Amino acid sequence: MFEVRWHGRGGQGSFTGAKLLGVASAIYDERFAQAFPSFGPERRGAPVLGFNRLSDTAITDRSEIEKCDCIVFLDETLFHEGYLEDLKSNAYILINSKKTFADERIFSFDATGLAIEVIGRPIANTAMLGYLAAKSEGEISLDACIKAIASDMKASLAASNTLLLKRAYDLGRA
Repeated sequence: MFEVRWHGRGGQGSFTGAKLLGVASAIYDERFAQAFPSFGPERRGAPVLGFNRLSDTAITDRSEIEKCDCIVFLDETLFHEGYLEDLKSNAYILINSKKTFADERIFSFDATGLAIEVIGRPIANTAMLGYLAAKSEGEISLDACIKAIASDMKASLAASNTLLLKRAYDLGRA
């Protein structure tokens, strides 16, 4: 089972990223998947979480994910080194940041800058999804993510978000 936790702030699209990953895996990769949020009455800008479980067998656990294969941070200010303890062995963290990190389990790139360049808005969830697909070593297929975007977004948004996804995927593969 491949487990992902998304950290973001309300309005950044962390749950939308998790939802797209769930759709990609369940519908287009024909695997078992869960995508669920954890937030209450928070408003725009408050910390929120999204979760994914992806598996080739039925998933019965419905709890929040504590030990992760990957943790995605849409906002670098939410990251602290204590999150490294939430990783399984051979797991990693992806951070939307211009900074570089010494720990080899942490990968960063400027997803917000790329989003502004490609879609004209600072919403980096599809960029982080593309980067995650690249780093997942086959757990997440690029083709399934493209299809999930096409099925979940209006055509006017899907084209630019697909381009953003592909550009981030290429950066993650480099």
